Amino acid sequence: MLLKYHCNILLILIVANSICVKASDIRRYSFVVREALYERLCERKWILTVNGKFPGPSLKVHAGETIVVDVLNRGNYNITLHWHGVKQPRNPWADGPAYITQCPIQPGKRFSEKIIFSKEEGTLWWHAHSDWSRATVHGLIMVYPRPGGSYPFPKPDAEVPIILGEWWKEDVMKVLEEFVASGGQPRDSDAYTINGQPGELYPCSAPRRFVMKVDPGKTYLLRIVNADMNEILFFGVARHHLTVVGTDGCYTEPLTRGYIAISPGQTMDCLLRSDQPPARYYMAACPYVNGAGISFDNTTATAILRYAGSSRHTPPEFPKLPSPNDTSAALNFTYSIKSLISKLHPIVVPQKINKRITTTVSVNVFPCEACAGPNGTRLAAAMNNISFSAPPVDILEAYYYQIPGIFSKKFPESPPLVFNYTADFIPLELEIPKKGTKVAMLRYNSNIEVVFQGTNQVGELDHPMHLHGFSFFVVGWGFGNFDPNKDPLSYNLVDPQKRNTVIVPRNGWTAIRFTADNPGVWFLHCHFERHLTWGMETVFIVRSGRGPAARVLPPPPDMPPC
Repeated sequence: MLLKYHCNILLILIVANSICVKASDIRRYSFVVREALYERLCERKWILTVNGKFPGPSLKVHAGETIVVDVLNRGNYNITLHWHGVKQPRNPWADGPAYITQCPIQPGKRFSEKIIFSKEEGTLWWHAHSDWSRATVHGLIMVYPRPGGSYPFPKPDAEVPIILGEWWKEDVMKVLEEFVASGGQPRDSDAYTINGQPGELYPCSAPRRFVMKVDPGKTYLLRIVNADMNEILFFGVARHHLTVVGTDGCYTEPLTRGYIAISPGQTMDCLLRSDQPPARYYMAACPYVNGAGISFDNTTATAILRYAGSSRHTPPEFPKLPSPNDTSAALNFTYSIKSLISKLHPIVVPQKINKRITTTVSVNVFPCEACAGPNGTRLAAAMNNISFSAPPVDILEAYYYQIPGIFSKKFPESPPLVFNYTADFIPLELEIPKKGTKVAMLRYNSNIEVVFQGTNQVGELDHPMHLHGFSFFVVGWGFGNFDPNKDPLSYNLVDPQKRNTVIVPRNGWTAIRFTADNPGVWFLHCHFERHLTWGMETVFIVRSGRGPAARVLPPPPDMPPC
């Protein structure tokens, strides 16, 4: 059905795209999605990759640049790619989430994706956004200042990508199928990884561990991303401090700590000074999970920081990282970050809001006769008691072409059930959500506040909430139930951190603000894959404003059909 619409707009597309950017000014990258054979943990298996690499290739661009990535799917599964943290002004067509802004690229098919960078600077990343393929299909995006520009911190001597990930011995698609069929929790991963390698604490992994070689007295910029599927991670380097200077493609006031806490979806730019005695030191990544009854991989991935001239036979020292349930360590770090404010990097925090959306984020259950959830139920997840159902046609095309019956515009602006969300005991009837495909409609250029209210429903824990199409200001957070009269009085409206993914604390709340100045269809979801699979997501549709510059661009001619 959608193919006829694509054909009708082909001529318009050619004209519109030629106006936006000259073809000669656009750099092109080729991404070939295919299976490749990799060995980890004494096991060899085929995994889905881009260009045969795990992690995948890094993209290097400048702020404000537009590129095209030609994606060819030679794998065995449908695929989409998301350019995480790239705002894509007026261009949701290449944003990537399956059945939200596009239908998947089928095996043997192509899709040329225009990626429009604007004000982002620092480290972002790209990853698959269909099923659980992002476990192995992901890579860095390094966004440098505009030509002639510079970092707002001393130029480092070198830059080093650090991609934190997760590994299953089993095919991750089989893990997903087993997980969905059971109705319970997914199988725990077998290892965490640093740049694709688990490290020597796992069997057969020592020869292939990642080694970062440094010279004494130098400064290194670590571009860190958590590509892990289901856990927030602590990361640190023995005896060395990390100075955070950027998060999620935005610069920050420098913050120096002995470790970082980073959730799936988040990125951090950290400076490391090689100021310790020449030796070998462990880098390490281990999980932070504070929910009761939550199954998780409680292992530690390692890599080596090796000074030039140091002995390879000296045992490396291990960093001091917090325990897996240390909420204070994780949240004190997370909410100590502030935005950098300078003449070249000003920020504009919305002082007055036009709309507040308060939404619970919860783990729920559906009745089931013999499922693996609590008391034989099927586990689910929801926002404002609505467990999201993926439509048969992507929401963006349904909205753009006005195809009826695909989604409802009635996502509630406040929880439909009001109760003590963080009580020790919550009745079963409050734990059962409704299924639906409901979206929230936002007026163009309006100031929006979203309050994420954590709950103590089934197996609750922290939630990394990610919004596509925007960076937002994290203006407040706290434990317990959000009080709309008292809590906004303590908001930080001066220098709050700017993110695209934020941790909502277990049994607590987080408030964000942004200006809805990017028309289009934008996904909002938890970046724990188990919760995304269960339905903890919704969609924001920002209506077009007046004039061509405030409207969604026409779709490309090669949009994948449903």
